[in-house]
Amino acid sequence: MSISAIGVLPVEVRATHTGQEVAIVGRIDVHTVPDVRLLLHGIIDTGCGDVHIRLAGAEIGDATGLGVLVEAYNRARRAGRRLAVVDMTERTARLLRASRLDRALVLREAVPVATVAAVTA
Repeated sequence: MSISAIGVLPVEVRATHTGQEVAIVGRIDVHTVPDVRLLLHGIIDTGCGDVHIRLAGAEIGDATGLGVLVEAYNRARRAGRRLAVVDMTERTARLLRASRLDRALVLREAVPVATVAAVTA
């Protein structure tokens, strides 16, 4: 978990052999997006390799939740990194398909959790 201005941010960051993995838990909406954005920017700007975002424990609450994913994708691309959304709920997958963001974002099947080691964010 990462400490934010509004308390404990429900985000877990892990290093993988190919880059970094971010597991977001809870609701991503207008209230949590500023902190999620800052964390994702820090991860993208300071790391290397692919960035995998796990959304299995997350709920996208409004358009700002979708916007922060698009923004992170574009920032990663500009930094020469790839961003992939992995391990999402069926509701999130339907939302990404309905908004046609599945065509822009890289969607992948879940990477096994056994291949990751915890690091502090």
